[in-house]
Amino acid sequence: MMNHRTPTPPSPLRDRPLLRDGFLWLALALTIFAVAPFLKPGYFWGANDARHHVYFLFEFDRLWQDGVWWPRWSPDFAFGYGYPFFNIYGPFSHFLAELLHYFAKFNFVQSVEIVFGLSIVASAGAMYGYVRALAGRSAGLLAAVVYTYAPYHLMVLYMRANLAESMAFVWLPLCLWSFRACVHRPARWTVIAAALAYAGLILTSNLVWVLFTPVLMLYILVLLFWQERDAPRLSIARLLRRALAPLAGAGTGLGLSAIFWLPMLLERGYVRVDQWFDGRYNFRDDFVYFFQFFSPRWDFGVSLPGPNDTLGFQIGPVLLLFALLGALFAWRRHSLRAEIVVFAVTGLGAAALGWTLLAPLWDWPLVGAVLQSAQFPWRWLPLTVVGFSVLAGLLFVAEWGTNGTDRVGGEAAALSLPLFAVVSVAILASYPLLQVQTVPPAEGPVGLAALMRFERDADEMTGSTAWVKEIPTWSPMAEYYINLDEAGQPVTPVTSKVDYEALDYSVLAVGSVAHNSVMEEIYFCTDPGDRPGQCNPRDDQRVVFNHFYYPGWRAWLLDGEHGQPVRELPVIPESEGVLGRMTVPIPPTGEGFILLRYGDTPPRTIGQWISLATLLLLLGGAVTTARRK
Repeated sequence: MMNHRTPTPPSPLRDRPLLRDGFLWLALALTIFAVAPFLKPGYFWGANDARHHVYFLFEFDRLWQDGVWWPRWSPDFAFGYGYPFFNIYGPFSHFLAELLHYFAKFNFVQSVEIVFGLSIVASAGAMYGYVRALAGRSAGLLAAVVYTYAPYHLMVLYMRANLAESMAFVWLPLCLWSFRACVHRPARWTVIAAALAYAGLILTSNLVWVLFTPVLMLYILVLLFWQERDAPRLSIARLLRRALAPLAGAGTGLGLSAIFWLPMLLERGYVRVDQWFDGRYNFRDDFVYFFQFFSPRWDFGVSLPGPNDTLGFQIGPVLLLFALLGALFAWRRHSLRAEIVVFAVTGLGAAALGWTLLAPLWDWPLVGAVLQSAQFPWRWLPLTVVGFSVLAGLLFVAEWGTNGTDRVGGEAAALSLPLFAVVSVAILASYPLLQVQTVPPAEGPVGLAALMRFERDADEMTGSTAWVKEIPTWSPMAEYYINLDEAGQPVTPVTSKVDYEALDYSVLAVGSVAHNSVMEEIYFCTDPGDRPGQCNPRDDQRVVFNHFYYPGWRAWLLDGEHGQPVRELPVIPESEGVLGRMTVPIPPTGEGFILLRYGDTPPRTIGQWISLATLLLLLGGAVTTARRK
């Protein structure tokens, strides 16, 4: 049966191109108060993850300098034993920072601060675009402002200093916006937009992706069923047809980001995860007490067990009040009721999952596994910020008249006094929170020596692979860097990761020929005896490398210095000791050259090809759509 609902009439204001919409530019300009703390001299080295992201970028750049455009291995983590950090952690935000550092020549700290600032501005623009499409320009402006100045969002920026999560705030409204368009206006361009938004979220923060995907699925399902509300009977065939566009968007987004998530999921078992979920990372110590959702306490430091946590987990009185009023005011808009319910459930539910009262859920089978993927209970709060920000914007929902004009002023061409007052309240209420704690770097200027001190003093960046039995607390590489720094000499990367202390020079001589962050070529001479240059075949020797064993490292026997591979040699985790380092058996050839190099595994190769094929498909679709228009 035909759907007899009256369509929303056109409006010259609502249909104005986004980039020509003055309210968009006003929303972006109003982020200046949130961006301003990053413009202060100095850097907030004492914030939870501030140092981490500088050194994530430092490692990213080390690999780019060695020609690795898609880094996976971080050679200097774990005191130089290395860790596959970017194989399991979304790289997009650091990819942006590296573009700024590599091409624009900003230093590491400046590059990180610029990406923080870009994430603030872009998240406001994304929320404005989404809520404008949902409820009008005035609603979009208010939603963008409260989203920017939500206390938890500011805590992520200034106190946790989590670059990936701050950039994830950009993709959340973009996903809602594009997938809603897929449902209401299925077309090639909406599918492309949804794919890009979903892939962007996956590549930015796999943690937020896991938390947000159930919400996105719920949102799409509600939109699909809500479209059927006037039909005489539910048609499964019609639902499936309408679901094709959002399914295509999600599937294409997964394909585009397969270069990351496929090896991340399939190779996750090759790293030790116990050290990120036990001890001080035990989720049982980090549930939020009910009063903390409303407490004005705002202090710097790390999260502590119990009700006296120094971190602020307040949802924010303005955000709560505006969300409540927005939901009540917009409820009369029958077409928005389903979405109001979705965002109310999302906002309240995400907060409740981190509440001490629901702590037993985290130990349930299956349910607990999903909840624990957040690592800390309060990490569900980004969904609360998203849901309540959308509801807050509905306080100025546009109500369309039959002639395409707005009956309540939500689509006024200029900023109305009530809207100005509400936006001002949202900013002023968060003004006391707009501060960063700039301190000098305790470890010294960014470099290898400072990285080793940070790893030692903070017990951070010491992730280990599954073959490591005992997490190291120091290493020969770290000692080398510290000694150079204390002697006032330039601190340069080690020239070899061969463990020369494990060699018996009476039967084996080894020398490094070439070395960088993901490769080492060595010369070997077995059973040299007493005569220089005399190398006799022997088949019971091996070389130990100061790298944690991890799939992807491969070794070859070369046909001379810098020569072509003759045959592949096995890379075996050491059976002695507790470090799980890599060993390569020396072939019984007397002397020769061996190349050890970090490369791809089948999941990484398959993921790359899937992403490349999907990218070509998207480009073809975009070109075809543009030519038709």
